[in-house]
Amino acid sequence: MPKLRPSVCIDAVLGDMPIDGALETVAAAGIEAFEFWGWWNRDLDALVAAQAKHGLSIASCCTRFISLVDETKRDNYLSGLAETIAVAEKLGIDTIISQVGDALPDVPRQLQYDSLVAGLSAAAAMLMAANKTLVIEPLNELIDHSGYFLVKSSEAFEIIDVVDSPNVKVVFDIYHQQISEGQLIANIQNNIDKIAHFHAAGNPGRNELSRGEINYPAVFEAIGETNYDGFVGLEYWPVENPLDGLKQVASWL
Repeated sequence: MPKLRPSVCIDAVLGDMPIDGALETVAAAGIEAFEFWGWWNRDLDALVAAQAKHGLSIASCCTRFISLVDETKRDNYLSGLAETIAVAEKLGIDTIISQVGDALPDVPRQLQYDSLVAGLSAAAAMLMAANKTLVIEPLNELIDHSGYFLVKSSEAFEIIDVVDSPNVKVVFDIYHQQISEGQLIANIQNNIDKIAHFHAAGNPGRNELSRGEINYPAVFEAIGETNYDGFVGLEYWPVENPLDGLKQVASWL
């Protein structure tokens, strides 16, 4: 059974800390990787210096937040992805996270779906050439992302099947999918080959994993029963001391 690898989303868990302090906290928790959202609004030289100082790897980052369901923005999306791939190559990042955009109220949903598939298909060749994986993110619309196009993991998995590229997969956010679908363990285990990254937070509240209704040790055990060997990104807003919560999750994994 492979051991799961935690990664700390420093923007969420440690967002108020300078980069050196944030990565010092990650390392002090016994966690060997971190991730972040946008690369375009941070000092990458300072990030690389702190990363080397604390001996950490980078699990993922996001590409620019440009809609994939709006076909008029596809060229901009692909240009942004090319920039992100270049940054990922520089930083040694293998996994790039992508949102897909909000639904367009005046455009038939099927046309938006087709635009999303076409955009991802165009991206696949770029990703394959760079040996990077893009993961699309379904998000809940009930609490956090009203109006977002891709809500359920079931539709995300269907899209992955249609695109049919080993370089385009899903980031399964356990918090979001508990709200949107439930059936976490079954949906994860039945589709594990289409998942290349996880996110985790407690529900309700999006706080520590020990708070709320999700039995994370059981979910992690179920993931560990599969062939998954990627990262579990810890993307939550802590209520207690961040270091304590990170150490607790590290002990589960």
